[in-house]
Amino acid sequence: MDIVIEHLDQFYGKKQALKDINLTISSGMFGLLGKNGAGKTTLMKVLAALLKKGSGKVTVCGVPVEQEKEIRSMTGYLPQDFSMYGSMSAYEAMDYLGVLSGLSSRTRKERIPELLERVNLAEQRKLKIRAMSGGMRRRLGIAQALLHDPKVLIVDEPTAGLDPEERVRFRNLLCEVAQNRIVILSTHIVGDVEASCEAIGILDEGELIYHGSMEGLLSMARGRVYKAQVSKLELPKLQAMYPVTSILTVGASSTVRFICDTEPDFPAQPAEAGVEDAYLYLMHLERGEF
Repeated sequence: MDIVIEHLDQFYGKKQALKDINLTISSGMFGLLGKNGAGKTTLMKVLAALLKKGSGKVTVCGVPVEQEKEIRSMTGYLPQDFSMYGSMSAYEAMDYLGVLSGLSSRTRKERIPELLERVNLAEQRKLKIRAMSGGMRRRLGIAQALLHDPKVLIVDEPTAGLDPEERVRFRNLLCEVAQNRIVILSTHIVGDVEASCEAIGILDEGELIYHGSMEGLLSMARGRVYKAQVSKLELPKLQAMYPVTSILTVGASSTVRFICDTEPDFPAQPAEAGVEDAYLYLMHLERGEF
């Protein structure tokens, strides 16, 4: 049960949104990381058969994406800008969407309570959607995406705007539902991928600049991350010289974490590489800045 993408090119008019994408995604959690405008949403829509594929070949669990009806029957999609019927309750909205999906009355009565329980909304089943918090609406979005029991779940920027507690709850939920299906988490938030995904792909300006394991990405930055204590006057100079990943200022000095391809020529200590360090290192490397 894999998603296989071969030499995918995608255009919006003359603008190329995806450039020769080659990628295989297997069962479990897969993180698709990249800044806004990198091409993540375009790729997600192609995989969900919501956008007609350009050139190349794409199959989802052995089915070509050109077979739109079959692809949509096996795919659940939670878009970045998710909205539902505000005047309906959580249960009513789920039931209505179940009807639109062609689910029988018996199936809806069995599946909807189970899904609301799974996303921790059973007690809010009668609550109007307009009265829900952002986190509740996102969890309801996952429930509706799972309503037809898809083989593939695609979520686009699902934690943007959520508070830290809701973000953790949402990530845990995605990990749970990924036990027996493919779940693709598309995000620009490095922490979401680091906390939940073993396999990742990184898009930059439509190009897939990395795909592989989290460990493989981390290995690229090992030995290239340092930290140093500098004065406020020295800080701008260091920022101009190196990619800085964090700054902690106390009093007149700052502890700065930065990336350097060779050992710096001023007092600095090696630091353990994290995913954010590795991501920034790769982005700067691709731009020829090392």
